Amino acid sequence: MSYIAPIKDMLFDIEHLADIAEIAKMPGFEDAGLETAQAVLEECARFNQDVIAPLNVAGDRNPSSFKDGVVTTTPGFKEAFAQYAAGGWQGLQHPLAFGGQGLPKTIGAACGEMLNSANMSFALCPLLSDGATEALLTAGSEALNAIYLEKLISGKWTGTMNLTEPQAGSDLAMVRSRAEPQPDGTYKVFGTKIYITYGEHDMAENIVHLVLARVVGAPEGVKGISLFVVPKFMVNKDGSLGERNDVHCVSIEHKLGIKASPTAVLQYGDHGGAVGYIVGQENRGLEYMFIMMNSARYAVGMQGIAIAERAYQHAVAYAKDRVQSRPVDGSMNASAPIIHHPDVKRMLMTMRAYTEGCRAMASVAAAAYDAAHHHPDADTRKQNTAFYEFLVPLIKGYSTEMSLEVTSLGVQVHGGMGFIEETGAAQYYRDAKILTIYEGTTAIQANDLVGRKTARDGGQTARAIAAQIEKTEAELAKRDSADAAAVLKRLKAAREAFVEVVGFVATNTKASPNAVFSGSVPYLMLAGNLMAGWQLARSLIAAEDLAKAGTDLAFMKAKVATARFYAEHILNKVPAVRDSIVDGADSVTALALESF
Repeated sequence: MSYIAPIKDMLFDIEHLADIAEIAKMPGFEDAGLETAQAVLEECARFNQDVIAPLNVAGDRNPSSFKDGVVTTTPGFKEAFAQYAAGGWQGLQHPLAFGGQGLPKTIGAACGEMLNSANMSFALCPLLSDGATEALLTAGSEALNAIYLEKLISGKWTGTMNLTEPQAGSDLAMVRSRAEPQPDGTYKVFGTKIYITYGEHDMAENIVHLVLARVVGAPEGVKGISLFVVPKFMVNKDGSLGERNDVHCVSIEHKLGIKASPTAVLQYGDHGGAVGYIVGQENRGLEYMFIMMNSARYAVGMQGIAIAERAYQHAVAYAKDRVQSRPVDGSMNASAPIIHHPDVKRMLMTMRAYTEGCRAMASVAAAAYDAAHHHPDADTRKQNTAFYEFLVPLIKGYSTEMSLEVTSLGVQVHGGMGFIEETGAAQYYRDAKILTIYEGTTAIQANDLVGRKTARDGGQTARAIAAQIEKTEAELAKRDSADAAAVLKRLKAAREAFVEVVGFVATNTKASPNAVFSGSVPYLMLAGNLMAGWQLARSLIAAEDLAKAGTDLAFMKAKVATARFYAEHILNKVPAVRDSIVDGADSVTALALESF
């Protein structure tokens, strides 16, 4: 089944929730209003639908291969990436000074969703390049950036993120890769890195590895980690490529999903040491890497939304075509397409509500990122920074967890045919599973939400967001529609439950950490559910007003119906999750380890 980008829904969010008109008033974004957003999204849709999406099934069935240290990507990937780079898509939201287009994240995020819906395995390569670019823009020296940024932003070279080692996993304090200073200011890097996405491939002429390692004599733990640029090929003074650096791929992983994306094991320094260049200052590597990780975590959340959208489209098409059984209401005398059956409608509505809710949340977060970096007022920048940083673990955690439910429902809609690989539904389910794991598992996102985003400021940011939700409730209360009243009822109950949980977390994290962290993932899911539901409540308000004005009645009616469905079938779960966190902590912490 072909992919059709949901441009209308994306533009609705960009205009009415993210408020692109306000973003276009910020310095540097004057030409990035709704008209620009529409033009970019339409062109992006054409490219992804025509060029990238057709390679998705081929990548799953004929994945990247490894032989004699060389990785060969799926036929067609190399040519598609050349078109992607030539179209300027890699530099969409990167600075003009280095050859980018300088567009806001609010537009870039929608384009990222399209790319991932079209082909998630392919999209991982530019995703990592974006992260490497962000890290260099923040901490790279002028000399380093002059060599690497323009090439990364153009797509001529690609980037990677090298954190994980065989013995370390997510515990970066255990990183053993070492870096030895050299008289010329470079470093010799030694070590093994695993799970390196696009760590070796044939789609670009050079690969720029960003590598965590310890300088000899550095402090133990995370305080002694530094960040280095280690190119696959050395770069000559004139910008041309020189000899091969001492970094080599020794194998690639055989995976459940995203099979076309080569996940490499990289060995550094087997032949005298890989030449590396320090990024920023020694022993501040984790700080810089978090810039890449934050960028990647948001992008992985977008992957969850993207794969959910693709699974939803696939399921709807099948449900309209598959004829089986007569409708239970007797409206037809013969077997009908299964979309007429109430439970199939429920599943499809669940898929759509989750996807549109998370898309709305991510779009609003992207707008906050833009304001945090470009708004002329310092206080406004500070508020938007706090809001964006609070949302990142939710976008990453909630959107990816929901993608598992949505892609699973996609298989279920297909029935037995969903379990058959030829229908394509199973690929989305398999591809989605990695999203809750890489760039930090859901529990790691939840720990961040508890520790850095809630307990650290005593719940101040979370309560400020709750106050904004109350304002939406007040707007809903002014309306006379049954839909608004239904959404108001559930939004108010969810917001009150959220505030209770925030109080529990802020009060007890230090005194009873086990009790709080036993509910950290439920807290993340509760908060993500509320934020998505809040944005759909805002979408209902906008859609009702636009419908009254006679604008696109069918679309607005669907937006209202989706918001109400979300409130009554998904958002209504929040108070029960509050109970499991606040009242149920003892049932987790009291259980003896010996009982397992």
